[in-house]
Amino acid sequence: MDHDQLRELTGAYALGLLHEDERQILESHLRLCPECAREVEDSIATVKALPYAVSPVEPRAGLRDRIVASVAAQSRESGEATSMTETPPRIVRKSSLLPYGLAAAASLAAVLTGFYAFTLRERIEDLEARLRTISAAQLASERRLVSLQADAARAREIEAILGAPDVRRQDLKGLEPAKDAYARAFWSPSRGIVFASAGLPRAAADKVYQLWIVPRGGQPISVGLLSPDRDGRTTDVVASPGEISEGSAFAVTLEPAGGVPAPAGAMYLLGSP
Repeated sequence: MDHDQLRELTGAYALGLLHEDERQILESHLRLCPECAREVEDSIATVKALPYAVSPVEPRAGLRDRIVASVAAQSRESGEATSMTETPPRIVRKSSLLPYGLAAAASLAAVLTGFYAFTLRERIEDLEARLRTISAAQLASERRLVSLQADAARAREIEAILGAPDVRRQDLKGLEPAKDAYARAFWSPSRGIVFASAGLPRAAADKVYQLWIVPRGGQPISVGLLSPDRDGRTTDVVASPGEISEGSAFAVTLEPAGGVPAPAGAMYLLGSP
């Protein structure tokens, strides 16, 4: 079924009138279609208000007086018949039960109405629970899509840097705090920097790894902060600081959270120009 056909089923879904296969098809569609999901929410809200939407109806004028008069007439006939025979006619007993019959019918109607309202509320609650599940699945799908789009954009950025005509490569070795660590930097002055590392120890909560470019005979230039995973691996894409003199080296230090303008902590990685 296409979108328009599925949209026509939203009202029946809110009332719980769909067959099982139709319900499953529509619920799968609701996970991907915010428009239909909102329409189901509106329909459920409307159905939920139905049990409270019926206003009391006033009886017609004179109805009570006619009923009282009818009962009184039947009572008189009953009295006359009793004076002629010891056993009242059966019709008298039936007529005398009229008020009780009306009361019983009214009670039954009230019970049935209450049962219908209760059943309808249960059905609405079930549909609302299903809709919440569908909405949560839809939100998870949207977040996954955003994550995939971000990963795709990052992959294109890395590809552009690695394929740039001015890209340079530099390998970094681990120093005393992390001798087993190693890294590699791909630096394009026109496109940016791709920095990949492994073996970095997990940093404390108040510390962060900071990447630097150290020009020969110049002051270190901060390039950005690194975010290694639990295995000490990181692949970061950072902006290039522009043209840097030949012989510059990359370095990684451990600094206070938020980074610092000039390196002050221990150096963990150092590259060879």
